[in-house]
Amino acid sequence: MFSTRSAMTAPIELLPREDRRERLREAGYNPFNLASRDVFVDLLTDSGTGAMSSDQWAAMLSGDEAYAGSRSFEGLERAVSDVMGFEYVLPTHQGRGAENVLYGHLLSEGDVVLNNTHFDTTRAHVAANGATPLDCPVEEATDPALDAPFKGNLDLDAARGAVSEAGAERVAAVVLTITNNSMAGQPVSVENTHAARELADDLDVPLVIDACRFAENAHFVREREPEFADSSVAEIAREQLSYADCVVMSGKKEGLSNVGGFLALRDPALKTALKPRLILYEGFPTYGGMAGRDMAAMAVGLREAVDDRRVRARVDQVRSLGDRLRERGVPVYDPVGGHAVYVDAGALFSHLDRSEFPGQALVCAAYLEGGVRTVELGSLAFPGTDRPELVRLALPRRTYHDEHLDHVAEAFGTVVERREEVAGLELVTDPDPPELRHFSAELRPVDAGVLDE
Repeated sequence: MFSTRSAMTAPIELLPREDRRERLREAGYNPFNLASRDVFVDLLTDSGTGAMSSDQWAAMLSGDEAYAGSRSFEGLERAVSDVMGFEYVLPTHQGRGAENVLYGHLLSEGDVVLNNTHFDTTRAHVAANGATPLDCPVEEATDPALDAPFKGNLDLDAARGAVSEAGAERVAAVVLTITNNSMAGQPVSVENTHAARELADDLDVPLVIDACRFAENAHFVREREPEFADSSVAEIAREQLSYADCVVMSGKKEGLSNVGGFLALRDPALKTALKPRLILYEGFPTYGGMAGRDMAAMAVGLREAVDDRRVRARVDQVRSLGDRLRERGVPVYDPVGGHAVYVDAGALFSHLDRSEFPGQALVCAAYLEGGVRTVELGSLAFPGTDRPELVRLALPRRTYHDEHLDHVAEAFGTVVERREEVAGLELVTDPDPPELRHFSAELRPVDAGVLDE
């Protein structure tokens, strides 16, 4: 049995229901606008919100804050090489900084990018550079009730069809997001990664892996891909990443850190080409937006990330939350992913039209009932798509305990009991760009109901 014990605590408070209702109104029915002090259990994201280990805190004390040639950067380089198999590293302040540096160089007006499913910031960076993001999820991913092993895979037939329609000369990159965050944190098989590599070779474009949750993905590969049943998470991760030309990484996920990210590269010429943009937007290539102490913490975190026991405990906790929700009649996306439980708001609120943002209505109802903050990944976050109306409950790593999971399940169970009373929402503000509107949009209830009694 593997577990951890708390070495540091922080107080949290559940506000009275009427106070929560008022905070929700003041936030424009968008929990992104809530103050953290007003949240009891915060499942908005697992990005940078987890607890670091004692070894990570110890490493921070010896961080080298030199502007150039930092020892901490050298340690991060070694960790990326050992864990992920890449020789060249460009550090950034977080994952979207790495996206900005890479896609600002790779993409031009009229280009096309193929992805198993673009996440919000990836989609926004592609669009901001005048390119078109094309999602190619496998068909089974769109059915929340279907239990299939690799619903995060890239649909190769759909991707090749998109190439035929757009023209091969327009495709600038093939991207795999592992795990597939926009499709309920579902894993991608090594076999599918190899096929994506072949597609990229046929098109003579780079294969980019967004590796934010690469260790959790490797854990699922070991469980579900027979060839790797006897391999370690570390071995599977190295194998899967070996097919990529470059990696975009938010260290706030499986760098197990509170800040930071990087690009990992194989081609020294690409590193040279990216350096000026890195310096302009992030910082000198041996700190790139991070303090030395943060690089030191991430170097330790990357090695901890591929520890088999840690990953198993992490995935088991997420599955436990999924089980508790199911017991209370909450429709959960199957199978449960590695970093979050996704709830099918469309099934729960079948009385609401997509235009009334059922996912966002569920997000607001969960906060009202239990002070639980989550995030909508449906028609508000991804306008113009027909993706499922999902709500993500992302568990910060090494942070919450059983009593918190019970509270979350109880809050959602209350929402289930009162689901017919929950009204839909309409936009009050619809900020640009559309790919990022869910971060700051303000809404209001369409009719009086639980949200606005």
